[in-house]
Amino acid sequence: MIGTAVTRDGIPVRVWSWPGNTGDQKLIRQVKDDMRDWTLSKIVWVTDRGFSSERNRRYLRQGDNAYIVGETLRSGSPEVKAALSRRGRYGELAQNMRVKEVRISDTERFVICHNPEAGARDQHMREQLVSKLTTLIEEADNLSDFKRGELRGKIADKPGLNRYLRTTPSGKLRIDTAEIKTEEYLDGKYLLRCSGPDLSAEDIALGYKQLLEVERGWRDMKQIIDLRPVYHRLEERIRAHVVLCRLALLLIRIIETTADATWTTVRRDLDRRHLGTFTGPTGLFRQVTALTKPPRDLLAKLSMPAPKQIIALRPAPR
Repeated sequence: MIGTAVTRDGIPVRVWSWPGNTGDQKLIRQVKDDMRDWTLSKIVWVTDRGFSSERNRRYLRQGDNAYIVGETLRSGSPEVKAALSRRGRYGELAQNMRVKEVRISDTERFVICHNPEAGARDQHMREQLVSKLTTLIEEADNLSDFKRGELRGKIADKPGLNRYLRTTPSGKLRIDTAEIKTEEYLDGKYLLRCSGPDLSAEDIALGYKQLLEVERGWRDMKQIIDLRPVYHRLEERIRAHVVLCRLALLLIRIIETTADATWTTVRRDLDRRHLGTFTGPTGLFRQVTALTKPPRDLLAKLSMPAPKQIIALRPAPR
């Protein structure tokens, strides 16, 4: 289990690693004790729904600290239902996000975030699942009760499909249109709970997005610099592995904040350059793909000079 402390800009400044069976309270207390010596004016704890228990939130509220906690929209809790039922207009953020604060508590604040791109992905995935489910059950009425029960059992083992299936009182299999309508309302949305009275709705949304970015960074590091599969057993090797991930994440964040672009965009633009080796009557030379405007502008933001197109030349022997 890994925890990371980042600045407001997402720069990782410290990382922790614990055994996978470590309790939530022990993690929170250790991080809080370690950060106490940094003499920071304020710490905002950002956690996912796994840490959202009342006990954890009460502990994080101690002192002048604040927390931002992700909530499960499908939990069916009274607070979630109340938040989703509140009407209001969304405010537009620059980073492909819309936010709306809803008042349902005197001690905590709730912010609904909506990502239109994520909403389109959710809709596309649901349409694929419903289409597959429709194909599976379209001849189910002609089956015997036993065969229909077998089919029902197979679908039950697939949570994505089972979510949109309902069974009539007579045992017939049907598409659950009510559940589809409910899911449509949740497309691209997530709910945040915050204890900080001074944080704006935008700060709350962007603060939680930092957690998502850190988690994405860890996943990218496992793929980009081939740090997995991992077969470490000794604690010092596990910690060394985590430190390497943190250093790689640090470099990515510095590039992103300096270039004002995502790592995906930076990597795509720079990956378009290729090195070719050519041999002719005058000798051997190596040539790099000429820079187009996107990578040229990127290197300028990073204060890096554009490399020469011909990087090596060796005359033919006489």
